[in-house]
Parts: sequence; C-alpha cells; structure tokens
Amino acid sequence: MTDLTTLLEVGGPVAALGGGAAYARAKHPGVYWSTVGLPISTARLLSSYGSVMEACGLTVAPSRLRMLAVKATTRREVRPVPPRRGIIWPTSTGLRLRLRLAPGQEPADVAASAERLRHAWGVHAVYVTTVKPGVVELRLVGFDVLRQVRMPRKVDAKFLQVPVALREDAMPFIRDYRTVPHQLTLGATLSGKSMYLRHLIAGLAPQPVALVGIDCKRGVELAPFASRLSALATEPEQAAELLPVLVKEMEDRYDLIKARQGIAPDTPAEEITSDIWGLPESERPVPLVLFVDEVAELFLVATRKDEERRDEMVTQLIRLAQLGRAAGIYLEVCGQRFGAELGKGATMLRAQLTGRVCHRVNDEASAKMALGDIAPEAVMAACAIAPERPGLAVAGDTSGGWSRIRTPYLSLGDAAETCREYAHLVPDLPVLKPFQPEVTVRPVESPAPITEPRSATG
Repeated sequence: MTDLTTLLEVGGPVAALGGGAAYARAKHPGVYWSTVGLPISTARLLSSYGSVMEACGLTVAPSRLRMLAVKATTRREVRPVPPRRGIIWPTSTGLRLRLRLAPGQEPADVAASAERLRHAWGVHAVYVTTVKPGVVELRLVGFDVLRQVRMPRKVDAKFLQVPVALREDAMPFIRDYRTVPHQLTLGATLSGKSMYLRHLIAGLAPQPVALVGIDCKRGVELAPFASRLSALATEPEQAAELLPVLVKEMEDRYDLIKARQGIAPDTPAEEITSDIWGLPESERPVPLVLFVDEVAELFLVATRKDEERRDEMVTQLIRLAQLGRAAGIYLEVCGQRFGAELGKGATMLRAQLTGRVCHRVNDEASAKMALGDIAPEAVMAACAIAPERPGLAVAGDTSGGWSRIRTPYLSLGDAAETCREYAHLVPDLPVLKPFQPEVTVRPVESPAPITEPRSATG
C-alpha cells in the first residue's frame, strides 16, 4: 500500500509535466522549444555529431600526418574526419552552427543530407547556406514557424525594403525593391494575397515614396489606403488615362538623367550616373511604386474598342516594367489568375517581373505561369498549399531560389490607420494630382456642453 501511495505521489507530478509539455508543444511551440526541445536537440547534436556525419557520408579520410600521429600515440582505429564544428548558437526558433568543410567537400554535399540531419537531431527542418568558401551555416528550426507566424522583433530593413512575411527557415522575407524591382503576386480568393498587399502598403507608408494604385474591382482593395496614395484608378477607363501619365513621368526622369550625363571633361567619375540613385539628393525624384490589383481585368475585352485600349495599357505596363527601374518606378502586379490565354503581351509582361509570389491558386497553369520558369519543384509546392492555411505562399525570383513564406495577420483597419498616420508623406507630384483619390475626413465629435452642477436642493 505504501509503495502504491508513493507511486501515485511521484506519478502525479510527472503526468502533469508530461501533459503540460504536450499542451505547450501543440499550442505554444515556441515555449516548448525554449524549455524542452532546445536542450534535447543540443544534447543529441553534441553526443552524435561524429557518428551522424559519418552515416551521412560527410566525413573524409584523415590526413597522412594525422594517421601517423594517432598510430604513434594510441592504438585506436583511425576514423574518418567530419567537418569541423563551430559554436552552437541557440535562437528562439532553433539552433545555428557553422561547419568548416573538409578538403574535397562542397556545400551541396551537406545540403543533400539536410533531411537525414533533421531526423537524427530531432528538429523540424535543417537549412544550409554558404557563408564563404569552405564554410557553411546550418540553421536548425525546432518547430513549424509558419503555423503561428511571429515576425522577429528587430528586422534590419532599409529604404525601399519591407519585411512582409516569415520564411520557413524562421528568417524574415524582405521585399527589396532596389534588388527585385518588379514582382508578380498571384493568389485565389481567401488565399492571403490581400494580406500580403496590406503589409506592403503599410510598410511603405512611413517611407518617402509615392504610392499609385490601379484596382479595377471598384477600388475595394486599395481605396481604404487612399489617404497615402498619390493616385488611384478604380476602372479600366481610368487606368487607361493613368498609365500614359506614368510613362511620361518615366520619360521625364530619363531626360533628367540624360541632362546629368552631359559629361564635361572635368566631371568626377562618381557624378556620372545611369539611374536616379546617382543623382544628387536635391535633384533626385521620389521613388514610385505602382500597385496593380486584379491585373486580369486590364486584359479582358468585350468589344474591338476595348481591345485597342487593352493593347495600349498592356504596352504601357510592359514599358514601365522594362524601363522603370532606372527611373525609380517599381511594379507590384497582383491577380487571381495569370496565363497566356489572357491575351497578347501577358507572357512578355511576366518576363519583366523578376520576383514571384504564388499563394494558393485554383489551377496548376497559374502556378506554372508564376513559378514554372524558376523551378518545377516550386510549382509543386505552390499546388500543395492547403486552403486552411491562408497567407502561405511560395516566393522566388529568376535566380532560381525559392522558399515557403507566410504573411502574419494584419487587419484592414490597422493598415488603413497606418496610411492615415503617414498621409502627410504623400509627395507633391503635379502630374498625378488629377488622379489623387478623395479622402473622406472623419467627422469630429463635438464635446458635450459643460453645465453647472445642480445644487443638492435644486
């Protein structure tokens, strides 16, 4: 009886701890990782590093000098040498460590064994990046960071950079307009495409840039941000009037650059430029980001007259995509559907959009249009996105790299409030004044009149 009582006394707290750990792992994976997962995975890594490297084929034969030293000092068997391991750095989402590759190894060898390393050390995923020749960094992610997205508290984002989502390796996905000037973003209804767009606009609102929108859904997506927009077109007819103005603005900026290139013999080399970023700050025009929502609406035609207008708009979009970067004009093209059947110019426009983000789509053709020229496996990853995970997407660029990302939740009201807060940063661009949206001013509630308090007898 005493033994049974003791067992119950000991087993109760143990069961409570086990249940608490299981609950934390399911509902609060970050807490579980910091308290339980991190120590266990670190112990596994330290105790099994050599054997795991050998099992994964990441060891090499020791040097002749090492073999002679081992044989001369001990009688142990000379074992293959694994990559030299650096210090293990714990993070809130996993572990980081650097490996110095042995002679004859390459980063691809380690990347090919990432899945084996994941199972051996009991983590959610392992990612390999090259730091410098001969050195790679292993980023071990302890849990699925895309299930409950929490952006890092501190993100080193510079001008024209927006941390818009979280990558599957727990690093922020930063939309950098200087590096990737134009992007195509696709997603079906309720896939999270609008959330992605909100983060972009809210992230650019505090920066000294001009924001222009074309939203042919009567402005329901972009109208809430009207207080920060320099121009907004809500119908194809308005877009047909706005795009030539943007092309003319681009040409004027090229004329400004050419005037600066009137190179005199004594002009310093650092003053010779081929884009607006080489101009003096006092002469540099403000960067301009054009958001095109539901781009398919610009391609749809019903009559021959609509077809002529469509061809003109598509031609102007292609010109902006081809030449806009040097003039500081960047495109963010969004839509539910994008394919060659949209008409003439669709594939040509896509070819100019370096960045690609594909949320859940309704057909494989759209995923292929967005990612097919990057990597076939990226297309399969986009087609495998489940409907119950809105905001999940596959992001890549024409360099061939791609990764899964997920955008955190941002309410429409919060994004609109951010735009209202920075409405004073709307730049003065006279050419866009006719297209500037009207902003409804909130009615100010007048305070209640102050009356004298009645006396106790009154």
